[in-house]
Amino acid sequence: MSSEVKGAVEFRNVVKKYGSVVALKELTLRIEPKKLVTLLGPSGCGKTTTLRLIAGLESATTGSILIGGEDVTHLSATYRKVSMVFQSYALFPHMTVAENVSYGLTVKGTPKRAALEKAETGLSMVGLAGFGNRLPSELSGGQQQRVAVARAIVLEPEVLLLDEPLSNLDAKLRRHVREEIRQIQQDLGLTAVYVTHDQEEAMAVSDEIVVMKNAEIAQAGTPWDLYERPASAFIADFIGDANLVPCEIVGQNGNETSMRVRERLVSVPGVYDLVNEAQVVLRPHKISVGGTQTPGSFPAEVTYAAYLGNQIQYTVEGPLGHLFVTSEVTAKPARKGDSVFVNFDEQDLRLVA
Repeated sequence: MSSEVKGAVEFRNVVKKYGSVVALKELTLRIEPKKLVTLLGPSGCGKTTTLRLIAGLESATTGSILIGGEDVTHLSATYRKVSMVFQSYALFPHMTVAENVSYGLTVKGTPKRAALEKAETGLSMVGLAGFGNRLPSELSGGQQQRVAVARAIVLEPEVLLLDEPLSNLDAKLRRHVREEIRQIQQDLGLTAVYVTHDQEEAMAVSDEIVVMKNAEIAQAGTPWDLYERPASAFIADFIGDANLVPCEIVGQNGNETSMRVRERLVSVPGVYDLVNEAQVVLRPHKISVGGTQTPGSFPAEVTYAAYLGNQIQYTVEGPLGHLFVTSEVTAKPARKGDSVFVNFDEQDLRLVA
């Protein structure tokens, strides 16, 4: 098997139905080897179903699934070269950490001594060398999650699957553990498929994000692509904070599209096949708030202001509607009830339907 194929995951027109309910619609997707790809979306969008289809915990209704170039559509989970890290960790409380990590190896027939040696190596990879004799109850939540990762990687899978792996951890610990998981994935050169509903988490760990909606792919791309070039209002609003402001398409001029945002005429790069009425995406940190009118600015009233240490958050109301704005801390920030002017650079606008 060539290195170009080993670890690759491919869906070819895969449909998954539960009776009359369609959980996945005609999914065609290729996940490249050694990449960490996150399946992201709201509850019920199909992301967990997709992960379970890779694992062999669900069967495709129609279509084909390939792992490492091999058709595994009808292959049971036992014989697939994948390992899964579950949301609940699923550690055996009566077993030591080393026994938990070596469990899958012993089930596959590895002699106990050799399995425990591999377990110690796996624990070292996740920064838990010397923890083998402890019980899961003697570990923190973050340490338990790392044990679950060690248990998965000692099986030497082609594909590592992670189902909401950080949802049981507090915010600060989530940041730390996600960095560790990403580092392990890169160090071992594993293909990883990661499921989460947390946009920030997805942005932080992924080579590519597949955003799902209503059982199909809404958009796939790098974190930068999804944030800076959303293909729809749904993506713009789902990936990061976004203000969606109505606009009117005026026409095309070469490789630019002209539009009117209220009374301001602006142009954005690209030719868009949209109806006359569309929306522009304005990211909160791309909007300026000031007390002085500038060319192209709009009057507004501050209806909310909050100092957060590293930034100030505003809500303003004006001709552009209800806007959420984040601003650097200044010596004289605006206060609730202040009259201000908001402005933006044309180059920061993104046009969506």
